[in-house]
Amino acid sequence: MALEVKKLTREFSYNGMTLMDPGPQFTPQQVRDVYSAQYPELTTAAVDGPEHKGEVARYTFVRAAGAKGAHAQI
Repeated sequence: MALEVKKLTREFSYNGMTLMDPGPQFTPQQVRDVYSAQYPELTTAAVDGPEHKGEVARYTFVRAAGAKGAHAQI
């Protein structure tokens, strides 16, 4: 029986959108930083995952819940 090696495809998800992987040389945190220029709220997002489904490793960017407005404590 031959051992078959398959390369995992990384997928990134944010707010219901699938974002392309800019390259395997980037860590998931660096990918988040790349997309934070387009989605500024990602600067404080956590990286969940990976969740493996077949040959896909899916990472999800989760926005940090925080207080806003006049009642926010510093």
